[in-house]
Amino acid sequence: MPTHLPLFIGTTWLLAMLPGAGQALMLRQTLHGGPRAAWASIAGTCTGLLAWTVAAAAGLSAVLLANPHAYTLLRLAGGVVLALLGLSTLRAMRRQPAAGPVPSSEIDAPGRWGAYTAGLATNLGNPKAGVFAVSLLPQFVTHDGPVFASSVALGALWALVTAGWYVLFTWAVNRGRALVSKPAVHRRLQLLTGGTLVCLGAAVALGA
Repeated sequence: MPTHLPLFIGTTWLLAMLPGAGQALMLRQTLHGGPRAAWASIAGTCTGLLAWTVAAAAGLSAVLLANPHAYTLLRLAGGVVLALLGLSTLRAMRRQPAAGPVPSSEIDAPGRWGAYTAGLATNLGNPKAGVFAVSLLPQFVTHDGPVFASSVALGALWALVTAGWYVLFTWAVNRGRALVSKPAVHRRLQLLTGGTLVCLGAAVALGA
């Protein structure tokens, strides 16, 4: 095993743990759609990471990040997805009866394809993922073999590590359902999650 691999795993694990759009999305999907929606969003996120990796290995992501118009469109798409998810969460909170939370079947929870698309769009519109793929990922690539294949292999490992963290995160959130199902806690969490997603969507769209 190359000596840089443990460092790469540690770096990508810490990167996945950073609070941001990904964490807020997984929290929302777990609470509103259950584990299956969260897993579909995780799959979408991993697909986005692989797309960034392949684009970086082919030199396309550097061109994209350097092209203001193309990257602005991509960033806007990711921001809009986050904002819409946040707004749907806030709308569900307004419909929630005072006696208790709305059952998950009555919430605007997306299907598996919708959850997958949300994870994919959020990741592709995330500057953090693009910058990592372009600037840091190549530093871990070994030149003992084909560079493109090594880059894609590292990208797959990046996606696997990220998926591992998100599975652990969503499992912990799901285990805490007994607490968050209390009406007062549930409403506050909905408000926090929805507001955070809307703010993150605006920040991503504006490039802040």
